[in-house]
Amino acid sequence: MANIFVIADTHFGHAKSLSFVDLKGKLLRPFSCVEEMDETMVANWNNTVGNHDTVYHLGDVVMPRPSLKVLTRLNGRKILIRGNHDQGQLKDFSQYFEDVRGAFFFRPGSDFLGGLIFTHIPVHPSCLSGHYRGNVHGHTHCHFVMDGDEPDKRYFNACVERNDFTPVSIDTVKQYFSV
Repeated sequence: MANIFVIADTHFGHAKSLSFVDLKGKLLRPFSCVEEMDETMVANWNNTVGNHDTVYHLGDVVMPRPSLKVLTRLNGRKILIRGNHDQGQLKDFSQYFEDVRGAFFFRPGSDFLGGLIFTHIPVHPSCLSGHYRGNVHGHTHCHFVMDGDEPDKRYFNACVERNDFTPVSIDTVKQYFSV
């Protein structure tokens, strides 16, 4: 049986991403160079995702554009939810992704009523009420969407910095929203 995974903000080839820091100034990406970062994420992806699995990449795949070729090395069927850095024409991405979308509504069955919306940038909380159980997103890297002083439980951050630079199983996401 094929599995489903989510991941966001890989930024393959993006050397400047190695200087991203959290609010305390700690580096978010513990790699000595972009090649080490890319190779770690390729290995983590392929050790997790099988050839028949599906991965929803929630945006900001690569920077610069020539780094798209790394996607040929990744297992599984890939679907892109475009992020703010996924600039370019559809043809740039369509050779690597089975589908390219702005968002995706995921209804995993009657056991999980309300469904989830997959986006790059988190949706406004008012967009969730009465429509979706939660929002699986990227864009915020290490940061959570907050509800006062606590992380808002309606949001799941699929960014690589939050998930060991590895795709996350939809079962893990569903369990997060079931609590």
